[in-house]
Amino acid sequence: MANRVEGALQAGASSWQEELHQALAAIPADGLRRLRSLSARGAARLTPDQGPPLLDLASNDYLGLAQHDAVVAAARQVMDEQGVGSGGSRLVSGTRPVHTALEQQLATWLGRERALLFPSGFQANLAAVTALADRHSLVLADRLIHHSLLMGVRASGAQLRRFRHNDLSDLERRLAGARRIDPAQRLVVLSESLYSMQGTSPAVADLAALCAAHGAALVLDEAHALGVLGQAGRGLGHGLPSIALISGTLGKAFGSGGAFLAGDELTIEWLLQTSGAFRYTTALAPPLAAAALAALDEIQQRDRGPALLARAQCWRQALEAAGWPRPAGEGPILPLLVGEDGAALALQARLEAAGLLTVAIRPPTVPLGTARLRLVLRHDLPRGSLPRLLQALGPPSPVGPCK
Repeated sequence: MANRVEGALQAGASSWQEELHQALAAIPADGLRRLRSLSARGAARLTPDQGPPLLDLASNDYLGLAQHDAVVAAARQVMDEQGVGSGGSRLVSGTRPVHTALEQQLATWLGRERALLFPSGFQANLAAVTALADRHSLVLADRLIHHSLLMGVRASGAQLRRFRHNDLSDLERRLAGARRIDPAQRLVVLSESLYSMQGTSPAVADLAALCAAHGAALVLDEAHALGVLGQAGRGLGHGLPSIALISGTLGKAFGSGGAFLAGDELTIEWLLQTSGAFRYTTALAPPLAAAALAALDEIQQRDRGPALLARAQCWRQALEAAGWPRPAGEGPILPLLVGEDGAALALQARLEAAGLLTVAIRPPTVPLGTARLRLVLRHDLPRGSLPRLLQALGPPSPVGPCK
């Protein structure tokens, strides 16, 4: 990359290009991100550009549905019948019957009045925040909230206050203080039901009750929980009607792509009429919608969540017994805290040499000094994956009945 940048600069650079070049040059070599091409091979292996297949311990395909026969077949059928892209926004020519069917079934599954599809989770979160907050609003966000939600706050012009991660006492203090200062101000609270880099979850029922008590609109990002956590995989916000908007993605446990917001009729209609993130974008590709619809049917027919969560607890116990810090949380995301960036990258390389694909997560994605390997359990991981991991991490350790 350095040679390409230098070549561009020698060809004649503007001042803004010089500034970007200097900023890039200031990033340490081990801090630069690289794109890497991986192709699928089997349910749990990925083939890199060079070298043998790697056991995938990094992706968010929690239920192994991305390559499920019914999900692939549904996408293929719609692609054969309608082509790949939708060709326009939902308000022009992009809405297809499969979009409407998916929205209706998602809303029914979640016990919400209505759902609205978006091409990506980032867009859905932008839309959620900008629909509920404006420059007169105060947004209270968990300190570890996803970047897309923070960008939504910036786009809305709202005032932002952060509360300690999953600390409802801190949130309550801030909500009460805001109400004392301005009893009529609109308050919006942003949280996630499963934090993707921490593996932790708030007490969602208590969170929803607290927001309702202070008249605050709660946006709950359930991207990593749906399909896995809650009753029959419906997420931790299921059965809590006071939540203003549920944000969910279809590219994780659903094994497809795209996203949605679910809420009451009023809020979703407001989104439809006002959201630029919905209006000014090409509709979700019909094959992806069809795949998500098939995945939803599979999730409803076979609840894989409890078995996956039980396996995750077994992995946590084994990692702790092997001398590693016990990964936080209860779900399939197991963050293995390492500390320094270089140590995390070295451990990533060691595991890859042993045939295991993991990714070192470093600042600014996580706080300074808390670099980690983000291990992800999936329904289709083969037996024997845990012993392989423990052996690659360090001296072999007994793993009991977990396989």
